[in-house]
Amino acid sequence: MKHGISMNIKELLIQQAANFPQKAAIIFEGKEINFFDLKERAFKLANYFTSLGVKKPDKIALFASNIPDSIYCYMATYSIGTTLIPFDYMLTENEIIHLLNHSEAKVLIMQPKKDINLENIRENCYSLKEVIILKERLLKEPFLDDILAQNSSEPPLAVSKEEDLSSIFYTSGSTGHPKGVMFCYSHLDNPVETINHFLGVSEKDIYLTGGIPFSHVGGLNYILLMLRFASTIVLMERFHPLEFLKNIEKYKITIFCIVPSMYVAILSLKEYERFNLSSLRYAVVFGAPSSPLLLRKFHNACPKAIVLNGWGMTETAAPNTFSPPDESKISSIGKFGFRMKAKIINEEGGTLFYGQKGELLVSGDGVMKGYYKEPTLSSDAFYGEGWLRTGDVAYCGDDGLIYLAGRIKDMIKVSGEIVFSSEVEEKIHLHPQVAEVAVIGVADEVRGEVPKAFIVPKEGQTIDEKELKTFLKQHLAHFKIPRQYEFVKELPKNRVGKIDKQALKKSRE
Repeated sequence: MKHGISMNIKELLIQQAANFPQKAAIIFEGKEINFFDLKERAFKLANYFTSLGVKKPDKIALFASNIPDSIYCYMATYSIGTTLIPFDYMLTENEIIHLLNHSEAKVLIMQPKKDINLENIRENCYSLKEVIILKERLLKEPFLDDILAQNSSEPPLAVSKEEDLSSIFYTSGSTGHPKGVMFCYSHLDNPVETINHFLGVSEKDIYLTGGIPFSHVGGLNYILLMLRFASTIVLMERFHPLEFLKNIEKYKITIFCIVPSMYVAILSLKEYERFNLSSLRYAVVFGAPSSPLLLRKFHNACPKAIVLNGWGMTETAAPNTFSPPDESKISSIGKFGFRMKAKIINEEGGTLFYGQKGELLVSGDGVMKGYYKEPTLSSDAFYGEGWLRTGDVAYCGDDGLIYLAGRIKDMIKVSGEIVFSSEVEEKIHLHPQVAEVAVIGVADEVRGEVPKAFIVPKEGQTIDEKELKTFLKQHLAHFKIPRQYEFVKELPKNRVGKIDKQALKKSRE
């Protein structure tokens, strides 16, 4: 199922700069960067890297927020066939030092940040040869603006091959130490080709990042789509629901992909219905929506748009599939078949069929090369030849679509009965006074485990626990109803905006 490489970054920069020189590639804080300037800045930085002696398989680490400079770094690194390692801008100094040493990065491109001491990083990172500073000038270090002013914009001579290592995305998932997901250059094809297959994109599309970080594969996808199809991306350094809606209206956004908690934040705004969202073609949610009702409510504000549920992992160069453009099927993740295959197995490894729940396995072009310098973890991630274990419990419906039941790690065993936290969350979301909810399993002397619900009431509302339990009896079997409740002002989120259940569990230990 191999496809020819389409994401030759250097050639695409040249092509789009020639075809659309004055068109906006990036819009950030009201300012436009056109495709010609994007190419010029990327190549100037690429040639500076080359002058430092950086070449494949050297690694370049990026520690920055969602600013245009970050995009230049991606484009420059990929233009000379080296490996980019984007770090989450929420990392601590010790985490940065650990990942720099683990990855053996030769160059660090860094946006200064409070509590991050550059001297400590230099002293403790043995492989680091150069540090480049973004956004604000420091006394000692090379500054990106100076590099762009002083270097040639001629196309760099280096080339990349499909099998070369393009990126390492560090993800801790929900447990354990950070794991470096390895992408080859061929993996860069997968997101853009998959999105185009399902959504059909062109140079007319305008994307809104919404604060999805470039250190996440979802953030990278916006960059790749922009370059591949000569589209425009509107950058948001961080997510603000009101600004998000303003940007959709102002820039006539056509496509965005966000996580469920961002929809919750948007729908909690009293004024969300007054915005003109008629430009939207697609609104996509990733991360297993807590409730299809949530998406249907959002759809009422943009009836012309198609609201989709998408599926993918960092380990599969997401996205990999989308629900059909049918609102009644929004709770599914659709079908695999484009560039990827899927099957559902039981604990013994037997393939399951319609209606039977088991672990979802996938194989195909998007599946990672493995975890960097983690041979045992890489081996454990696969079942048989080429089949990646996703950790999702799924089943195939009578309609041939795949539905998620929950995560294996989110299964709660109540007196031997399996309860999926996602199902409990969906039913709690039906209560009219609930804004947000997360359910985890907690120890119980009698039952082994019981569900506990953390609930954020809607603004100005209070929820009576007894009344909520009575409400849930209409929707859940008795053993699935939470035994414990905690009403909170907000739920912890990770950098991408998903609810951080590990933080909830740790805070209660």
